[in-house]
Amino acid sequence: MSAQPVRQEDPQDPQVIMRSLPQRERPEFLRQYKAAAAAARDDLGEYKKLKRLLHRWSLAVVATNQPGYYEAIEDAKNGVGDTVPLDAAIAAEIARRT
Repeated sequence: MSAQPVRQEDPQDPQVIMRSLPQRERPEFLRQYKAAAAAARDDLGEYKKLKRLLHRWSLAVVATNQPGYYEAIEDAKNGVGDTVPLDAAIAAEIARRT
């Protein structure tokens, strides 16, 4: 038996992003993607912006598919739920990195 390469999907592929996003996020992704793709088509200097957009949306796929994501957003908007003051969060992150 020969070893076959494992094919993983590119998380920054627009089709993968579109398929993986919750339905409610898809119209905004399509709007932003079409605008960025058109800009990149007309000006190659815009290509990096398109790649950054796809990267951000690939991260959005991960975030929006976490259980409780939308509930946490609503809690934050309403000022309820678990929070950490910004200065404490920054200090904890700096301590974690050192």
